[in-house]
Amino acid sequence: MSIHRHLPALIAGRAIKRQSIPDLPLEEFQQAIVESVEEGWRVVSLFGSPDAGGTVHLYVVLADDHGSRLYVGSTTLSNREYPSLTSRCTQVHLFERELAEQCQVKVTGHPWLKPLRFQRPIFSASHVGAIAEDCVSPSPGVMDFYEVTGEEVHEVAVGPVHAGVIEPGHFRFQCHGERIFHLEISLGYQHRGVERALLAGPNNRSIHYAQTLCGDTTIGHTTAYCQVVEALAKCQKTARAQTIRAIALELERLANHVGDLGAMSGDVGFLPTASHCGRLRGEFLNMTAALCGSRFGRGLICPGGVRFDLDAAAVRGLLAKLELCGRQTRQAVELLWNASSVMARFEEIGVVSRDIATELGLVGPAARASGLARDARHDHPSGLFRFTHIPVSVWESGDVFARGYLRWLEIQRSLDFIGTQLKSLPAGAISSAVGNLSPDHLAVAMVEGWRGEVCHVALTNATGRFERYKVMDPSFHNWPGLAMAVRAGEISDFPLCNKSFSLSYCGHDL
Repeated sequence: MSIHRHLPALIAGRAIKRQSIPDLPLEEFQQAIVESVEEGWRVVSLFGSPDAGGTVHLYVVLADDHGSRLYVGSTTLSNREYPSLTSRCTQVHLFERELAEQCQVKVTGHPWLKPLRFQRPIFSASHVGAIAEDCVSPSPGVMDFYEVTGEEVHEVAVGPVHAGVIEPGHFRFQCHGERIFHLEISLGYQHRGVERALLAGPNNRSIHYAQTLCGDTTIGHTTAYCQVVEALAKCQKTARAQTIRAIALELERLANHVGDLGAMSGDVGFLPTASHCGRLRGEFLNMTAALCGSRFGRGLICPGGVRFDLDAAAVRGLLAKLELCGRQTRQAVELLWNASSVMARFEEIGVVSRDIATELGLVGPAARASGLARDARHDHPSGLFRFTHIPVSVWESGDVFARGYLRWLEIQRSLDFIGTQLKSLPAGAISSAVGNLSPDHLAVAMVEGWRGEVCHVALTNATGRFERYKVMDPSFHNWPGLAMAVRAGEISDFPLCNKSFSLSYCGHDL
């Protein structure tokens, strides 16, 4: 019997009654996870929701990308003990560490159980404001690190404070000369308690929390939050609102992809592309500012639609700017691919094989650069992407070059898409009324942000308030990919590999 195929199915951006989610025995719950991954599905989210009596309810969201369906299962941990699945399913490694940390669950048999974000436990809405004083997490980075011993093996510690103006994160390398044997990544310095702050919502602050979950992915996370609220409120958006959201999402992709190509160029000392792309990133951010007044898109998207419309003059201005910046981007980026010195630093560096990418559950450009055609706009479409299509760009080599060139392919797709949508912007209103949220429901939203899959899951209580709100930023899935990319490589290649993934510290830490 295939347990996972008997779980209730839904599509992204929809809600289901909690009573329709079967409460499986723990053994069947875990077997469903293992079976689904063996069949090619993915673990999108695995999290706990403690109730007022101290019992922890576990929920898993599984993705069948080929069937464009999500499946939800649950189990109850009355004794707060959970035997680890990591040895059978690598994808749950970080989820289980988070479960132990957030819900104080005893995860037995985990190969390397340690804090993930160094955070206090998550409590249900009834416990907000009543966090026990003894639930204090250790300081970030204070833990045992994996050690490699042997003659001439040495350790290199980098961060959390870095030389550049970047977010904090700690990297612990085990090396023999220049060769990296192992890299352990310790985050948690950016933890802000956003998931806890969202409990008992939505309220006036909730949308602002969503917009600042990860600053460079404001559109992606805000869209996912609004889709959760709209699913729970059974709100139908207008075609014009959906189109403006999609344009903003692709502008966010353009700005960050162009900026990353410039940063990768800078890491190898190729200044022509670095200089031009640094400026062009600002131009694409300014196009988002033309939509709503914020370069990062804050204030644009709201439950029910968008807050700002586009008149004919604004559309003409955006089209002209898009054509100019697109042409200049092509000129700047083609310099990169035509430079043999750059290719010598990009090709066969930081390779992540397709098998490793599959085993770890990588998402976004990091997955597509390793040959996985994994894109929520295609596999789990929501909003405008249910009615229009952006071809999925894929590369096979899994190296720094692949992660860079894939960005260039996606830049071209996004330029074409935005131009087409601006020229055919539907008429009509830009927002719809949003009513009360359905009580005792679960909703899942999936948005393909520029880094990859953004997933929000919300559980409502009997009064229609958030009892649990779970956020998955693509960085959560992809940080282990960076550790594997540098294994057996040279430590001097780490900055370039790191930039080729371009992951978020605060998006991971929340």
